[in-house]
Amino acid sequence: MTSVVGAGERFASVGEVELCYETFGSPSDPALLLIMGMGFQLVHWPDAFCASLAGHGFFVVRFDNRDAGRSTHVDAPYGLEDMADDAVGLLDALGVSAAHVAGASLGAMIAQVVAVRHPSRVLSLASLMSTTGARGVGRTSPRVFLAALRRSRDAGERRVRMFSVIGSTRFEQDVDWIRRVSRVAAARDPQGRAGRRRQHRAVRRAGDRTGSLRAISCPTVVIHGSADVMCAPSGGRATADAIPGARFELIDGLGHDLPPGAWPRIIEAIVANAR
Repeated sequence: MTSVVGAGERFASVGEVELCYETFGSPSDPALLLIMGMGFQLVHWPDAFCASLAGHGFFVVRFDNRDAGRSTHVDAPYGLEDMADDAVGLLDALGVSAAHVAGASLGAMIAQVVAVRHPSRVLSLASLMSTTGARGVGRTSPRVFLAALRRSRDAGERRVRMFSVIGSTRFEQDVDWIRRVSRVAAARDPQGRAGRRRQHRAVRRAGDRTGSLRAISCPTVVIHGSADVMCAPSGGRATADAIPGARFELIDGLGHDLPPGAWPRIIEAIVANAR
């Protein structure tokens, strides 16, 4: 059962949680489910990015994972399997039998697990800026941890500073958008830090998924940036190596972000793989 809340936002009851979601495009088109990363929200999939995907003939669905945004915050242990089942439960609530699935960072880990646990529900998989969970691949640069230690009262400025470290080197960042969306996200989820910690624990519990990824049979593209210091490109290569037939798309100068200049390449890869 779904209900309209606010401008375009809806809520769906999925097991023990309520998931906040938005859609772009026509429900009569093939569904494309977008899953965002750790501590990030549906608003971090830029409106224009989603609209562009819808313009390619997809019914685009973006949502807040559990413990993020306006979805239920769960003060109890859970794993990536639970988050993957949430995503499939949202498809059930929308009456979608199968969808193309794209995830970024933690969202890609969730998307991978969806494809493993629910193969009949995934038409194609796009794994962005992520890894397999294996030790030694996809490592985070120490620079990221040092940047995270620096605090700021203003959510927008805090994110701008972080993206100056983890962001792209060959694509211009939309700093004004980062400020705006960060403040919107802070207003949507004032207690976001606790949710991020629980999501991080879910990742740590997951361990190495390399073996299970070998069971994925849907068309898969793995997209990674050569300048990603949050998740080194070795994580993307390992993911593509683990999934039979997966194509690895390395974008020169892309970091751990979605700068507008990189959208054509990213969208082209997602659309081509889906088709």
